[in-house]
Amino acid sequence: MIKLSAIVLSLGLAANSLLADPARWQGEWPETDFSKTSITDWSEIISGGPPKDGIPALDAPGFKAARAETRIAPREPVITVAIEGAKPRAYPIRYLTWHEIVNDRVNGQPIAVTFCPLCNSALVFDRRVAGQVLRFGVSGKLRHSDMVMYDRETQSWWQQAEGRAIVGALTGTELKHLPSWLESWADFTARNPDGLVMEEPSYNRDYGRNPYRNYDSSAKPFLYDGAQPPHGIAPLERVVRVGDRAWRLNRLAEEGEVREAGVTISWRAGQASALDAGQIGQGRDVGSIRVRDSAGSDVPHDVMFAFAFDAFWPDGTWMLGR
Repeated sequence: MIKLSAIVLSLGLAANSLLADPARWQGEWPETDFSKTSITDWSEIISGGPPKDGIPALDAPGFKAARAETRIAPREPVITVAIEGAKPRAYPIRYLTWHEIVNDRVNGQPIAVTFCPLCNSALVFDRRVAGQVLRFGVSGKLRHSDMVMYDRETQSWWQQAEGRAIVGALTGTELKHLPSWLESWADFTARNPDGLVMEEPSYNRDYGRNPYRNYDSSAKPFLYDGAQPPHGIAPLERVVRVGDRAWRLNRLAEEGEVREAGVTISWRAGQASALDAGQIGQGRDVGSIRVRDSAGSDVPHDVMFAFAFDAFWPDGTWMLGR
């Protein structure tokens, strides 16, 4: 994906603007209602390389007991989903790196587990919208380097980082963001010895390998030409987003715990970066985050790159502390 898209990038912004002509997208997406959109600058929409469904989303994956899993390294990141009435589930990033979306049901609740490697954005959404259950796929499009999803029911396009429809019949609709968190496989199994883990998909992929090697130590984001984050923050520095506020992960690692804006954010070591070493489990330690409210309940949040927060929340608040 990166090599192909780098060729597109080398053609220059003018070529990207031409490729982003909505008339061209309409020819590729005949069932999408392009008369409804929140996009004002179509040059923001570019191809990420693979076509529609070129990165195949997963539907109704299998699960097995966590204690029976032998493939996953202790520090590998997983997305943990804990819904009342069901055993906690781990969705390994080693699989989501190659599939980006998992359409699942937990205790009857339809959810979408999503991961955009280019923004490091890992979000879980309720798939119920206006009385129907949506199934999401990967469009192959990017906006501000973030995955554009689509739903198979209306062919509307959705911005993964926001959980919001940006093109099509459902434009303006927002998905409910569910509490979830990234943590190491070792932490998940220690806390949930009877938990479940998603089974390895049947696709021919080199699961466990990181195709974005050294990405999060790059000087600039991939296929992004927007403004740099303020306050001297590096564009590929991780931040914890809660609503329209962002905390630098570096600050949280130094302080261990922060209590601000009605939430408590705690950090602990032990989780590998999925975007560093050639093998995900060997990535450098970036630690794990939990965000809770005053009652101790988990709060929906994201651990994303600073450039993406600045792109999608340009008026957001940077919680810089001292």
